[in-house]
Amino acid sequence: MLSLTLLALVGTLTAAPADTTYNGVKLPGTVDVAGHALVLNGVALRKKAVFKVYSVLTTKSTDADAVLAADAPRRLVMQFLRDVEKEKMCEAWDEALANNTPNASAQLKAEFTTLCGYMEDIKKEQQFVFTYVPGTGTEVSVAGKAKGTIAGKEFADALFKAWIGPKPGPGEGFKKDLMGTK
Repeated sequence: MLSLTLLALVGTLTAAPADTTYNGVKLPGTVDVAGHALVLNGVALRKKAVFKVYSVLTTKSTDADAVLAADAPRRLVMQFLRDVEKEKMCEAWDEALANNTPNASAQLKAEFTTLCGYMEDIKKEQQFVFTYVPGTGTEVSVAGKAKGTIAGKEFADALFKAWIGPKPGPGEGFKKDLMGTK
């Protein structure tokens, strides 16, 4: 899978961070989600097979557990650097759930099935955007189209664990880069 991933969480701004460019991909220093400023935190590079995957975490936090525990807005953006088939994404979601939420409820598994239903083949330079808003749920956008919202913090936490959970799919080094702890 080849993508740039942006995770945004609530941060406290003393000064707005500047936008940055990473390997030719422009990343915003801040993002507004439901009236909350989310702040750029780190950049990570993932290599899978012969492909590179880029990821960015926004919000100033070095503690993944605290990020997951907080009931606060967060956003993850995956900008693809090559075409990826829907089936590959669905396999990745299933693996992430199994690895990071091994005792997932039937409801959570059904929500991941819904997520897979939102997926479609993605082209180079298109994005997946996952935005968690407390009280609303996780809004899913694919290639610029809103696909739907999956309610509940439990789903958001399970999804975000794919990158910053105990067994992140991209690896521990990737997670450390996202959290700014490497």
